[in-house]
Amino acid sequence: MTTRRQFLAASATSLAGAAGVAAPTLVRAQAFPSRPIRYICPWPAGGSTDAVIRSIADSAGRALGATIIVDNKPGAGGMLGAIELVNAKPDGYTLSQLPFGVFRFPHMQKTAYDPLKDFTWIACLTGYTFGLVVPSSSPLMSIKDLVDFAKANPEKFTYGSTGTGTSPHLAVEEFAQRAGIKLTHVPFKGNADNMQAVLGGHTMAATDATGWGPYVESGRLRLLATYGSKRTKRWPNVPTLDELGYKTVSDSPFGVCGPKGMDPAIVKTLQDGFKKTLEDPNVLATFDKYDQVVVYKDTAAYTRYAHETFASEKATIERLGLANKGG
Repeated sequence: MTTRRQFLAASATSLAGAAGVAAPTLVRAQAFPSRPIRYICPWPAGGSTDAVIRSIADSAGRALGATIIVDNKPGAGGMLGAIELVNAKPDGYTLSQLPFGVFRFPHMQKTAYDPLKDFTWIACLTGYTFGLVVPSSSPLMSIKDLVDFAKANPEKFTYGSTGTGTSPHLAVEEFAQRAGIKLTHVPFKGNADNMQAVLGGHTMAATDATGWGPYVESGRLRLLATYGSKRTKRWPNVPTLDELGYKTVSDSPFGVCGPKGMDPAIVKTLQDGFKKTLEDPNVLATFDKYDQVVVYKDTAAYTRYAHETFASEKATIERLGLANKGG
């Protein structure tokens, strides 16, 4: 017959055993993050995206109680972060910005990733303002002047972008197609190189996010148009390509993504931590500096957006005649 003392002892042993089984899972969930997180910026240091990502990383690190290290991986039109995520462990310690090009490149060429299967879309945070700038010494004072020049001098007008297939590139190609002109595109690794080229007279114009802002304000560059659905707060007198009749709108929302197969608890921790950055005055000031606005989407909404955008970009690429013909 079991005594009360024996029953209590057996119960304690059983509870201890159950706790021992549950403990590793509980510890794993509570421990993240327990070491530095790497956040890949697929653009060069010193550009506008780099500045924004560093501000976000600093704020998210404080929110998560961890160090977030920004790792610049420029080149390939901003796709090197995507390629790294394909091979990264889904433990939450390797993250990346995935630029809009991830939805386009698979329709243009063979890629090492599938945007709908290979990534975890953790949180969207912000979006760019894009524009077309020329040196202040340029005789081109407006988009009309550019169109007139290009019609009289086919393919003689050169412009730089942050890479083939990027949003700044395709926005200008769409505008050029609608305007019936042919321009010559010069791709660069990022904003800093693009700015050096146009300021040095190596290209006639640059299409990019607002890393050109300080040069416009100092009078070294002239802003001909922006690509949003409405005019910017900082340059209210500068028209959009859309209002000029070219039906071209581009803003490229972005945030933070990880590899496929991440633990949902870790994804939720990261989503919430990065969302808190949107309340940080320092982050919001950096957004203002580069004319970016808050564009928040949680994991579910960002994932839906990825699927919808992948489909819509297929139509855009086909319309521009840039679709992969190899099948």
